[in-house]
Amino acid sequence: MSALSQTTLKALAVSANAAAVYLDAYDAGKQDGPLDPSYYRACGELLMNIFSLVDATNAFPRLLKQSAAARELAESVQIAQRLEISREKFYPRLVALLNRAAA
Repeated sequence: MSALSQTTLKALAVSANAAAVYLDAYDAGKQDGPLDPSYYRACGELLMNIFSLVDATNAFPRLLKQSAAARELAESVQIAQRLEISREKFYPRLVALLNRAAA
């Protein structure tokens, strides 16, 4: 995968920050209006997708310090990546079987 440009990283940072602010506000009970479950879920998915593209620890250290939601999602992405690597390394026959079943 090619490296992302600084412009792209800045755009991702803005999007990640906005999503994290929304998640943190509602997790803390600070709501100006009714909770929109679909928007809340979309914000979580957006952060997961961004953190799957870039290493959140290196790309967004300030966001991870400020946002509990961002920290939790970044940790979730790291755990999922470790599990994927472990599964492929230690259970290659299982991976092959699951791939055939999914096809």
